[in-house]
Amino acid sequence: MYRSLVQCDINFGQTKEEEMKLIDFISKFPDEESCRTKLREYRERHGVVCPRCGSILHYWKRDKECFECKSCHYRQSLKANTVMHGSQLPVRYWFIAMHLLTSTKKSISASELQRQLGHRNYNPIWAMLHKLRVAMGTRDSRYEVSGMVEVDEGFFSTEVPEGDKDKPLKRGKGSQKKTKVLVMAQTGAGMPTKKSDKPTSVKYIKMIVINDLKSETVDGKVRLNVDPSSVIISDDSKSYTNFCKLVKEHIHQVIRPKEVGKVLPWVHIAISNAKRLLLNIYHDIRPEYLQNYLNEFCWKFNRRFFGKALFDRLMVAAVAYKNQFRYNI
Repeated sequence: MYRSLVQCDINFGQTKEEEMKLIDFISKFPDEESCRTKLREYRERHGVVCPRCGSILHYWKRDKECFECKSCHYRQSLKANTVMHGSQLPVRYWFIAMHLLTSTKKSISASELQRQLGHRNYNPIWAMLHKLRVAMGTRDSRYEVSGMVEVDEGFFSTEVPEGDKDKPLKRGKGSQKKTKVLVMAQTGAGMPTKKSDKPTSVKYIKMIVINDLKSETVDGKVRLNVDPSSVIISDDSKSYTNFCKLVKEHIHQVIRPKEVGKVLPWVHIAISNAKRLLLNIYHDIRPEYLQNYLNEFCWKFNRRFFGKALFDRLMVAAVAYKNQFRYNI
């Protein structure tokens, strides 16, 4: 569950730690060698596993700058079997990208990062950011939301899919320019205050792109992401009719548009904030990549009080998961 992710409660009233400043990052990682040395430390701390025989015992070949298995003598590079697997970009590029992703309140676009790095090609920089976002999502997928959980769907603006560009454009929620997202928010135990009818805190959120709103589709996502002992609060949508079979209790009711902010406050705050962030930074998001952007939003929100430790947590995710991202732009 998400409570194993942190060692402290992260209600909104908690003091946020200071993020790593740019000048601190530059002094800590002044060149490529310092970044490669730190990456090696993270890999050895996490454990270098031989992909051939599965052994965790290895040597560091200084002359070749690679790990060699003590059992079968298989060699793997410093970047191998991490999020940097197969990348030709310098390790320092990856460190700079991770610093900017974790130190900025919002995010950074690939075009802006390309400009800051002075790199000639756009595609490798774009792919690097998406690989990191995939690692964020993979890390968050290990945890479930629990306790009191608000559930609702959101509709995010994206590009019209290639197969639908020749078709007449629909209106409303069924438009080809809208991608469906299931949103879950784990609220705190605080009771509503006199000034507000909503719970006083939100702990963690999850946002998952879904193809449709059929009950079997939604049930599958809830089964994977919500602890069975939880209490789900939702509207009276037909998509949620089976929730009572998946969790301890399902509280549902018909909600008028004006009352959504009172009954499901945090899930709609999360949707609103995510939409605003995406609109302000990115343009023409393709539906197949929307999940990656939502991964970053949720990952940063769920660790919003980590401060300087946020860079470390992203490094842990970067060395723990081999790059599986495939793209076509």
